[in-house]
Amino acid sequence: MRDLPKDTAALRSFNMDITEQLGVLHDRYLDLPRPYSQARILWEVGHDTVRVRDLRARFDLDSGYASRLLAVLAAAGVLRIESDPDDGRGRVVTLTAAGRAEYDALEKASQDRAERILGALPDRQRGELLAAMGAVTRLLDAAAVGITVADPDSEAVRFCFGRYFDELDERLDLGFDPAASTPADGDELRAPNGAVLIADLRGAPIGCGAVKLHDGVAEIKRMWVSPDARGLGLARRLLDDLEARAVDHGARLVRLDTNAALTQAVALYERSGYRRIPAYNDNAYATHWFEKDLAPRFG
Repeated sequence: MRDLPKDTAALRSFNMDITEQLGVLHDRYLDLPRPYSQARILWEVGHDTVRVRDLRARFDLDSGYASRLLAVLAAAGVLRIESDPDDGRGRVVTLTAAGRAEYDALEKASQDRAERILGALPDRQRGELLAAMGAVTRLLDAAAVGITVADPDSEAVRFCFGRYFDELDERLDLGFDPAASTPADGDELRAPNGAVLIADLRGAPIGCGAVKLHDGVAEIKRMWVSPDARGLGLARRLLDDLEARAVDHGARLVRLDTNAALTQAVALYERSGYRRIPAYNDNAYATHWFEKDLAPRFG
């Protein structure tokens, strides 16, 4: 077992080294007029129109701090705040001409800083740094993912289910029609009948899974992880959470079906202790049926 205090001390030291190297503690980030917090907002908005709620979710900002930060930028004439045309209660932000000029200056200064850092290293060390950065980014993303219960009719669930259906339609030889599959929607996935879990990374839904809770037997449905988020261990986390909810409901067995074309899913279930069983439903798209004994999780 790893030494957690030693590990956390190493992470804290790494954080301090990075903030020092990148100059984020200075009042004038990259020797430009703004501190890092304001510069980061300008970067995120860029040449697009961005919803304020998405900015808050992206950086995990409370509404008061986000409002003050945006107000400073608006007062400086670099950012415009307007009502969201698609949501009367929301707001959107865009950069003014002066803001776009600052954005372009930030882009150039950031590029110059990156080139100086990489240019100071020989090829071998540069490759080591880039590989290490990739590993750190991936693991920090994994740590930043949150998994919560969502309403089956929520925007996040509709998005994830839609992407899931699209991927099935692309990967299965016969395509995929949700209406021809076994249902898993609405009240079937609301307590006490079931649950939908959404995995979220910095305000964006990147995965989902659902469980239908029957008497003594649960059924896993709609397991999907965005291709961009695969390799973070997220599918296993979703599956573990769904199983735990089945156990809390009193289920002793959990079942699921899948298709042979979904090779990663089949491998995940086999690694997670599921065994193949005869068909337990008439799902036209299923080629494999699995079951797992949840009794050991009851302790």
